[in-house]
Amino acid sequence: MGKKIVCRNKKAYHDYHIEGTLEAGMVLTGPEVKSLRAGRANLKDGYARIDNGEVFLHNVHISPYTFATHNPADPMRVRKLLLHRREIKKLIGRLHEKGVALIPLRIYFISNGKAKVELGLARGKKLYDKRAALKQKQLNRDIEREMRHK
Repeated sequence: MGKKIVCRNKKAYHDYHIEGTLEAGMVLTGPEVKSLRAGRANLKDGYARIDNGEVFLHNVHISPYTFATHNPADPMRVRKLLLHRREIKKLIGRLHEKGVALIPLRIYFISNGKAKVELGLARGKKLYDKRAALKQKQLNRDIEREMRHK
């Protein structure tokens, strides 16, 4: 399919139950695109919010491109996301439910060179859910290790 993944939000899968995903384009400046191609982005504390019928990405850090000739943009600036109006309306309906958030899961380039962000509709996990997930992950590792040795 030709996706080049720039960064992933591993913490999102630990802290949230991901109920659904969707792909959105991002409005970026030239140096930001160059910086993304170099893999210099961080999604750890990022989230998306809907304001006046438009979706914006907050707290996503894209490092300034070192070889940019004009003034670099703020690395933590709010970036507009590109979605169809019907997708935004569906999101508005889902985000009004209690405990649902819109979290960026990964940033990647598609085959025609455009940067995309994968957003996840997430519901927060409780502490006991996180513990159970870690225990299940450890069990799966042990089973895989035993199967490899036999």
